[in-house]
Amino acid sequence: MATIAEVARLAGVSPTTVSHALSGRRAVSEETRRRVQEVMDELGYSPRRAAQNLATGGTRLLGLIVPDISNSFFAELAKGVEEAAIDAGYNMVLCNSAFNHDRELLYLETIRSRAVDGVVYAAGSPTTHREMADSLGSIPVVLVDEEVLGSNTCSFVSDNAEGGRLAAEHLIGLGHTDAIILSMAGLASSDDRAQGFSDAWVSHDLPQPVVIGGDFTYDGGYAALTDAVGPLHDIDFSAVFATNDLMALGAMKRLMEIGLHVPQDVSVVGFDDINIAGMTNPGLTTVRQDVWQLGFRAAEALIASIDTSSPPPAERHVQRVELIVRGTTSLCMSDAD
Repeated sequence: MATIAEVARLAGVSPTTVSHALSGRRAVSEETRRRVQEVMDELGYSPRRAAQNLATGGTRLLGLIVPDISNSFFAELAKGVEEAAIDAGYNMVLCNSAFNHDRELLYLETIRSRAVDGVVYAAGSPTTHREMADSLGSIPVVLVDEEVLGSNTCSFVSDNAEGGRLAAEHLIGLGHTDAIILSMAGLASSDDRAQGFSDAWVSHDLPQPVVIGGDFTYDGGYAALTDAVGPLHDIDFSAVFATNDLMALGAMKRLMEIGLHVPQDVSVVGFDDINIAGMTNPGLTTVRQDVWQLGFRAAEALIASIDTSSPPPAERHVQRVELIVRGTTSLCMSDAD
Protein backbone atom coordinates (compact mmCIF):
# COMPACT_ATOMS: atom_id res chain seq x y z
CA MET A 1 0.00 0.00 0.00
CA ALA A 2 1.27 3.50 -0.82
CA THR A 3 2.45 5.70 2.03
CA ILE A 4 2.19 9.40 2.73
CA ALA A 5 5.95 9.65 2.11
CA GLU A 6 5.49 8.29 -1.45
CA VAL A 7 2.66 10.74 -2.08
CA ALA A 8 4.87 13.61 -0.88
CA ARG A 9 7.83 12.53 -3.03
CA LEU A 10 5.80 12.25 -6.23
CA ALA A 11 3.91 15.49 -5.55
CA GLY A 12 7.16 17.34 -4.87
CA VAL A 13 6.15 18.48 -1.40
CA SER A 14 6.92 17.49 2.19
CA PRO A 15 4.96 14.82 4.10
CA THR A 16 3.82 17.61 6.39
CA THR A 17 2.26 19.47 3.46
CA VAL A 18 0.44 16.31 2.36
CA SER A 19 -0.90 15.91 5.88
CA HIS A 20 -2.08 19.52 5.94
CA ALA A 21 -3.74 19.11 2.54
CA LEU A 22 -5.61 16.06 3.83
CA SER A 23 -6.66 17.53 7.17
CA GLY A 24 -7.49 21.02 5.97
CA ARG A 25 -6.26 22.40 9.29
CA ARG A 26 -3.55 24.59 7.77
CA ALA A 27 -3.43 26.73 4.66
CA VAL A 28 -2.32 24.90 1.51
CA SER A 29 -2.58 26.46 -1.94
CA GLU A 30 -5.25 25.11 -4.25
CA GLU A 31 -2.62 24.12 -6.80
CA THR A 32 -0.69 22.11 -4.22
CA ARG A 33 -3.87 20.49 -2.93
CA ARG A 34 -4.83 19.49 -6.48
CA ARG A 35 -1.36 18.03 -7.17
CA VAL A 36 -1.46 16.02 -3.95
CA GLN A 37 -4.92 14.69 -4.80
CA GLU A 38 -3.81 13.67 -8.30
CA VAL A 39 -0.87 11.68 -6.91
CA MET A 40 -3.11 10.06 -4.30
CA ASP A 41 -5.53 9.02 -7.04
CA GLU A 42 -2.70 7.58 -9.15
CA LEU A 43 -1.32 5.58 -6.24
CA GLY A 44 -4.70 4.60 -4.87
CA TYR A 45 -3.69 6.08 -1.53
CA SER A 46 -6.44 6.49 1.05
CA PRO A 47 -5.79 7.51 4.67
CA ARG A 48 -9.07 5.90 5.67
CA ARG A 49 -8.15 2.63 4.00
CA ALA A 50 -4.78 2.75 5.75
CA ALA A 51 -6.55 3.23 9.05
CA GLN A 52 -8.71 0.21 8.37
CA ASN A 53 -5.71 -1.96 7.61
CA LEU A 54 -5.29 -3.07 11.22
CA ALA A 55 -5.08 -6.79 10.60
CA THR A 56 -2.01 -6.79 8.40
CA GLY A 57 0.33 -7.72 11.23
CA GLY A 58 1.44 -6.41 14.58
CA THR A 59 -0.68 -4.37 16.91
CA ARG A 60 -0.58 -1.23 14.75
CA LEU A 61 0.24 0.59 17.96
CA LEU A 62 3.01 3.11 18.59
CA GLY A 63 4.28 4.19 21.99
CA LEU A 64 5.27 7.78 22.72
CA ILE A 65 7.18 8.65 25.89
CA VAL A 66 7.46 12.33 26.84
CA PRO A 67 8.77 13.91 30.05
CA ASP A 68 6.07 16.54 30.64
CA ILE A 69 2.77 16.55 28.78
CA SER A 70 1.71 19.73 30.63
CA ASN A 71 4.39 21.57 28.64
CA SER A 72 2.77 22.60 25.35
CA PHE A 73 6.06 21.76 23.60
CA PHE A 74 5.45 18.06 24.23
CA ALA A 75 1.74 18.38 23.51
CA GLU A 76 2.65 19.71 20.06
CA LEU A 77 5.21 16.92 19.64
CA ALA A 78 2.50 14.37 20.46
CA LYS A 79 0.21 15.93 17.85
CA GLY A 80 2.86 15.46 15.18
CA VAL A 81 3.44 11.82 16.14
CA GLU A 82 -0.30 11.15 16.26
CA GLU A 83 -0.88 12.73 12.85
CA ALA A 84 1.73 10.49 11.21
CA ALA A 85 0.36 7.45 13.05
CA ILE A 86 -3.22 8.06 11.92
CA ASP A 87 -2.10 8.69 8.34
CA ALA A 88 -0.47 5.26 8.32
CA GLY A 89 -3.27 3.41 10.10
CA TYR A 90 -1.61 3.21 13.51
CA ASN A 91 -2.87 4.12 16.95
CA MET A 92 -0.75 5.74 19.64
CA VAL A 93 -0.36 5.29 23.39
CA LEU A 94 1.08 8.22 25.34
CA CYS A 95 3.26 7.87 28.45
CA ASN A 96 4.21 10.87 30.62
CA SER A 97 7.37 10.27 32.66
CA ALA A 98 7.35 13.57 34.61
CA PHE A 99 11.15 13.85 34.19
CA ASN A 100 11.50 10.76 36.39
CA HIS A 101 14.24 8.38 35.26
CA ASP A 102 12.82 5.30 36.99
CA ARG A 103 9.37 6.00 35.57
CA GLU A 104 10.84 6.30 32.07
CA LEU A 105 12.46 2.88 32.37
CA LEU A 106 9.23 1.44 33.76
CA TYR A 107 7.29 2.78 30.79
CA LEU A 108 9.85 1.31 28.39
CA GLU A 109 9.41 -2.11 29.98
CA THR A 110 5.61 -1.75 30.02
CA ILE A 111 5.58 -0.88 26.34
CA ARG A 112 7.58 -4.01 25.57
CA SER A 113 5.17 -6.21 27.55
CA ARG A 114 2.16 -4.70 25.76
CA ALA A 115 3.52 -5.70 22.34
CA VAL A 116 3.71 -2.15 21.01
CA ASP A 117 5.18 -2.15 17.49
CA GLY A 118 7.61 0.71 18.05
CA VAL A 119 8.48 3.67 20.26
CA VAL A 120 9.08 7.37 19.74
CA TYR A 121 11.14 8.34 22.76
CA ALA A 122 11.67 11.90 24.03
CA ALA A 123 14.00 11.24 26.95
CA GLY A 124 13.45 13.47 29.96
CA SER A 125 16.48 12.31 31.94
CA PRO A 126 20.03 11.18 31.12
CA THR A 127 19.38 7.64 29.88
CA THR A 128 21.99 5.18 28.63
CA HIS A 129 21.72 3.11 25.49
CA ARG A 130 22.11 -0.06 27.57
CA GLU A 131 19.13 0.86 29.77
CA MET A 132 17.01 1.56 26.71
CA ALA A 133 18.07 -1.63 24.93
CA ASP A 134 17.52 -3.78 28.01
CA SER A 135 14.01 -2.38 28.42
CA LEU A 136 12.88 -2.51 24.79
CA GLY A 137 14.68 -5.56 23.44
CA SER A 138 14.17 -5.73 19.67
CA ILE A 139 11.34 -3.18 19.53
CA PRO A 140 12.37 -0.39 17.13
CA VAL A 141 12.86 3.04 18.67
CA VAL A 142 13.34 6.52 17.24
CA LEU A 143 14.61 9.30 19.47
CA VAL A 144 13.17 12.79 19.23
CA ASP A 145 14.30 16.08 20.79
CA GLU A 146 16.80 14.27 23.04
CA GLU A 147 19.57 11.77 22.40
CA VAL A 148 20.51 8.78 24.52
CA LEU A 149 24.00 8.42 26.00
CA GLY A 150 26.20 6.04 24.01
CA SER A 151 23.50 5.42 21.44
CA ASN A 152 23.94 5.06 17.71
CA THR A 153 20.22 5.31 17.06
CA CYS A 154 17.90 7.09 14.63
CA SER A 155 17.18 10.52 16.07
CA PHE A 156 15.38 13.72 15.11
CA VAL A 157 16.63 16.85 16.85
CA SER A 158 16.78 20.58 16.33
CA ASP A 159 20.06 22.41 15.84
CA ASN A 160 20.32 23.27 19.51
CA ALA A 161 23.85 24.64 19.46
CA GLU A 162 22.94 26.96 16.59
CA GLY A 163 19.91 28.14 18.55
CA GLY A 164 22.14 29.03 21.48
CA ARG A 165 24.46 30.89 19.13
CA LEU A 166 21.57 32.88 17.64
CA ALA A 167 20.44 33.91 21.12
CA ALA A 168 23.95 35.04 22.08
CA GLU A 169 24.55 37.00 18.89
CA HIS A 170 21.20 38.77 19.31
CA LEU A 171 22.03 39.89 22.85
CA ILE A 172 25.58 40.89 21.92
CA GLY A 173 24.17 42.97 19.07
CA LEU A 174 22.07 44.83 21.64
CA GLY A 175 25.17 45.73 23.63
CA HIS A 176 24.98 43.16 26.42
CA THR A 177 28.29 42.02 27.87
CA ASP A 178 27.27 40.03 30.96
CA ALA A 179 24.82 37.13 30.79
CA ILE A 180 23.75 34.07 32.74
CA ILE A 181 22.37 30.80 31.42
CA LEU A 182 19.53 28.83 33.02
CA SER A 183 19.90 25.21 31.94
CA MET A 184 18.85 21.68 32.83
CA ALA A 185 22.20 19.94 33.10
CA GLY A 186 22.53 16.41 31.76
CA LEU A 187 20.00 16.70 28.95
CA ALA A 188 21.71 16.77 25.56
CA SER A 189 19.38 19.42 24.13
CA SER A 190 19.85 21.79 27.07
CA ASP A 191 23.60 21.22 27.25
CA ASP A 192 23.99 21.88 23.52
CA ARG A 193 21.98 25.11 23.74
CA ALA A 194 24.02 26.33 26.69
CA GLN A 195 27.28 25.38 24.97
CA GLY A 196 26.30 27.10 21.73
CA PHE A 197 25.47 30.26 23.66
CA SER A 198 28.70 30.18 25.68
CA ASP A 199 30.90 29.52 22.65
CA ALA A 200 29.40 32.46 20.76
CA TRP A 201 29.62 34.71 23.82
CA VAL A 202 33.30 34.13 24.59
CA SER A 203 34.20 34.36 20.89
CA HIS A 204 33.51 38.10 21.28
CA ASP A 205 36.02 38.29 24.16
CA LEU A 206 33.22 38.54 26.70
CA PRO A 207 33.33 36.86 30.13
CA GLN A 208 32.16 33.25 30.31
CA PRO A 209 28.44 33.20 31.21
CA VAL A 210 27.61 31.60 34.55
CA VAL A 211 25.36 28.54 34.18
CA ILE A 212 22.63 28.11 36.81
CA GLY A 213 21.02 24.67 37.01
CA GLY A 214 17.29 24.08 37.12
CA ASP A 215 14.67 21.80 35.62
CA PHE A 216 12.65 22.43 32.47
CA THR A 217 9.65 23.96 34.26
CA TYR A 218 8.29 27.38 35.20
CA ASP A 219 9.18 26.70 38.83
CA GLY A 220 12.64 25.54 37.75
CA GLY A 221 13.31 28.86 36.02
CA TYR A 222 11.98 30.80 38.99
CA ALA A 223 14.22 28.87 41.40
CA ALA A 224 17.29 29.18 39.15
CA LEU A 225 16.90 32.95 38.89
CA THR A 226 16.41 33.13 42.66
CA ASP A 227 19.74 31.31 43.06
CA ALA A 228 21.37 33.68 40.58
CA VAL A 229 20.44 36.88 42.42
CA GLY A 230 20.90 35.56 45.96
CA PRO A 231 19.26 36.92 49.10
CA LEU A 232 20.62 40.45 48.49
CA HIS A 233 19.27 40.52 44.93
CA ASP A 234 22.70 41.28 43.51
CA ILE A 235 22.48 41.69 39.74
CA ASP A 236 25.77 41.47 37.87
CA PHE A 237 24.21 40.57 34.52
CA SER A 238 22.00 42.35 32.01
CA ALA A 239 20.80 39.30 30.06
CA VAL A 240 19.37 35.86 30.75
CA PHE A 241 19.32 32.93 28.32
CA ALA A 242 17.04 30.11 29.43
CA THR A 243 17.31 26.83 27.55
CA ASN A 244 13.55 26.45 27.39
CA ASP A 245 10.62 28.87 27.42
CA LEU A 246 9.06 27.73 30.68
CA MET A 247 12.32 28.44 32.50
CA ALA A 248 12.46 31.86 30.84
CA LEU A 249 8.92 32.70 31.98
CA GLY A 250 9.66 31.58 35.53
CA ALA A 251 12.80 33.73 35.56
CA MET A 252 10.82 36.74 34.34
CA LYS A 253 8.36 36.28 37.19
CA ARG A 254 11.18 36.35 39.75
CA LEU A 255 12.83 39.39 38.13
CA MET A 256 9.58 41.32 38.39
CA GLU A 257 9.13 40.29 42.02
CA ILE A 258 12.44 41.85 43.00
CA GLY A 259 11.59 45.09 41.23
CA LEU A 260 13.37 44.64 37.92
CA HIS A 261 11.78 45.35 34.56
CA VAL A 262 12.06 43.16 31.46
CA PRO A 263 13.62 44.23 29.13
CA GLN A 264 14.58 47.66 30.51
CA ASP A 265 16.74 46.22 33.30
CA VAL A 266 17.31 42.65 32.14
CA SER A 267 16.75 41.09 28.70
CA VAL A 268 15.47 37.51 28.56
CA VAL A 269 15.65 34.93 25.74
CA GLY A 270 14.02 31.49 25.82
CA PHE A 271 14.05 28.45 23.57
CA ASP A 272 11.20 26.48 21.87
CA ASP A 273 8.57 29.14 21.04
CA ILE A 274 5.74 27.39 22.86
CA ASN A 275 2.23 28.75 22.33
CA ILE A 276 2.25 31.06 25.34
CA ALA A 277 5.55 32.70 24.35
CA GLY A 278 3.75 35.15 22.09
CA MET A 279 0.92 35.76 24.57
CA THR A 280 2.89 37.15 27.51
CA ASN A 281 3.37 40.87 28.10
CA PRO A 282 5.97 41.54 26.93
CA GLY A 283 6.12 38.74 24.38
CA LEU A 284 9.06 36.38 24.87
CA THR A 285 12.03 36.58 22.53
CA THR A 286 12.91 32.96 21.86
CA VAL A 287 14.47 30.42 19.51
CA ARG A 288 11.78 28.61 17.55
CA GLN A 289 11.90 24.95 16.64
CA ASP A 290 9.17 23.21 14.64
CA VAL A 291 8.28 20.57 17.20
CA TRP A 292 5.22 19.30 15.30
CA GLN A 293 7.50 18.53 12.37
CA LEU A 294 10.00 16.78 14.65
CA GLY A 295 7.27 14.48 15.97
CA PHE A 296 5.79 13.82 12.55
CA ARG A 297 9.12 12.95 10.93
CA ALA A 298 10.20 10.76 13.84
CA ALA A 299 6.96 8.78 13.69
CA GLU A 300 7.24 8.42 9.91
CA ALA A 301 10.74 6.97 10.25
CA LEU A 302 9.53 4.57 12.92
CA ILE A 303 6.54 3.44 10.85
CA ALA A 304 8.75 2.89 7.80
CA SER A 305 10.98 0.69 9.95
CA ILE A 306 8.02 -1.33 11.23
CA ASP A 307 6.43 -1.73 7.81
CA THR A 308 9.69 -2.97 6.26
CA SER A 309 10.73 -5.10 9.26
CA SER A 310 14.10 -3.36 9.36
CA PRO A 311 15.68 -1.29 12.13
CA PRO A 312 15.54 2.50 11.77
CA PRO A 313 18.76 3.70 10.12
CA ALA A 314 21.23 5.02 12.69
CA GLU A 315 21.11 8.58 11.40
CA ARG A 316 20.95 11.92 13.17
CA HIS A 317 18.44 14.23 11.49
CA VAL A 318 18.98 17.89 12.43
CA GLN A 319 16.26 20.48 11.93
CA ARG A 320 16.84 24.21 11.51
CA VAL A 321 15.86 26.76 14.16
CA GLU A 322 15.17 30.49 13.97
CA LEU A 323 15.27 33.44 16.36
CA ILE A 324 11.92 35.10 17.08
CA VAL A 325 12.42 38.61 18.42
CA ARG A 326 9.63 39.93 20.64
CA GLY A 327 9.50 42.27 23.60
CA THR A 328 11.77 40.75 26.26
CA THR A 329 15.04 41.95 24.71
CA SER A 330 16.25 45.50 24.17
CA LEU A 331 19.40 47.61 24.08
CA CYS A 332 21.56 47.28 27.14
CA MET A 333 20.89 50.50 29.05
CA SER A 334 24.53 51.04 29.97
CA ASP A 335 25.29 51.35 26.25
CA ALA A 336 22.12 53.20 25.34
CA ASP A 337 22.69 56.16 27.72
